[in-house]
Amino acid sequence: MQKTSITDLLQSEKTGIDVSVKGWVRTFRANRFIALNDGSTINNIQCVIDFENTNEAILKRITTGSAISIHGILEESQGRGQSVEIKVSKIEILGDSNPEEYPIQPKKHSFEFLRENAHLRVRTNTFGAVMRVRSALSFAVHKYFTENGFYNLHTPIITGSDAEGAGEMFRVSTLDPINPPKNEEGKVDYSKDFFGKETNLTVSGQLEAETYAMALGKVYTFGPTFRAENSNTTRHLAEFWMIEPEVAFNDLDANMDLAEDFIQNIIEYVLDICKDDLAFLNDRFVKEESQKPSLQRSEWTLLEKLQFVLDNSFKRVSYTEAFDILRNSKPNKKKKFEYVLDKWGADLQSEHERYLVEKHFKCPVILFDYPANIKAFYMRLNEDGKTVRAMDVLFPGIGEIVGGSQREERLDVLKEKIKALDIDEKELWWYIDTRRFGTAVHSGFGLGFERLVQFVTGMNNIRDVIPFPRTPDNAEF
Repeated sequence: MQKTSITDLLQSEKTGIDVSVKGWVRTFRANRFIALNDGSTINNIQCVIDFENTNEAILKRITTGSAISIHGILEESQGRGQSVEIKVSKIEILGDSNPEEYPIQPKKHSFEFLRENAHLRVRTNTFGAVMRVRSALSFAVHKYFTENGFYNLHTPIITGSDAEGAGEMFRVSTLDPINPPKNEEGKVDYSKDFFGKETNLTVSGQLEAETYAMALGKVYTFGPTFRAENSNTTRHLAEFWMIEPEVAFNDLDANMDLAEDFIQNIIEYVLDICKDDLAFLNDRFVKEESQKPSLQRSEWTLLEKLQFVLDNSFKRVSYTEAFDILRNSKPNKKKKFEYVLDKWGADLQSEHERYLVEKHFKCPVILFDYPANIKAFYMRLNEDGKTVRAMDVLFPGIGEIVGGSQREERLDVLKEKIKALDIDEKELWWYIDTRRFGTAVHSGFGLGFERLVQFVTGMNNIRDVIPFPRTPDNAEF
């Protein structure tokens, strides 16, 4: 008999039919009731066995974590919390699980403990829900861009350029790490390396995506990116996934329109597709928030926060206006902010961004026209000579979720900015070429996928929304 998923069985309108399911035992109580889950839903199906007519050796092997196959009759449930259950006629053990060794027992585990068992943590309700939501969000990203005329682009993972100009990159090399070849200056001679030059793991596919947008019109990347930033926070990963659309002939206003429509669309999709998982995560979020000091608690439930983003247009505010609001705010005047703002041009921190969203405007916010000295070289310089056409989208509970800009399309200005930052123009000759041959206004943005998953699932730590997190001193699994 063909196997049926548990999610299909729980939605079945037919009873009294023969069914076959396979999954992992969550609990087994009274030597009669098995809670079985196959990963297709957060909900288990109850399988009721006939204790007296079941082999005792089989019963002993039904333990939490074991994989089993069940054949039986789908019936209306006699208990609460489920509409149907399976009356078992045949049970087969597919894979044993020693209860004395299996770490994911049916009790509450700390997230720290579960990170140490990341290969098994997805068998818990929380992580199963998070990963199903992550999958739905990933599909929604591709769906949105495909339906809006974008072409998917696979940009290089190994690169010789630093798109962000931050220098926090992972080196890629085949040279002998103990005795690398040296040049006349006594430095490592990367001309002897595999690629004949110094190369790194990419921090962004943006620069390459720009070149393709100037031929295909609308492109997007969705791939892994890497930052060698030694940061052990709840918001940083060394390896993460980035969504980066680039659009020819879009100015900053059109770029902000795209970011707002994109985010609202994919959140709306996942609210519709992942109702059970989000309901569970909402309950978890409320319970977690209730245990925090009152001043640190969220004003919204998780579902309210998501609906808040859908129901509110994003407020667009210049950096200068936002800076004035923050500088004159009570938390800043009373020095409640960790980073007190004084002089224009300061880089805004998460606490400032959240104040604007959650306290002042009480809606998602897009900040634009940032000081040029705190933004990357490729952002278009405004006529005032001190700000650039940059934009950041700010969300409740998380701060910045999107960063983007109108790109600098003027050849002379771009070259001046590259020179001022002491970037080797020869390394970016191909990028500069797009300003020499048919240059035009164009814009794009980057959205860290894990930040989005973190926002949608309500998880506090970004390490809990990616299957196997890569962080300082941790490359396990």
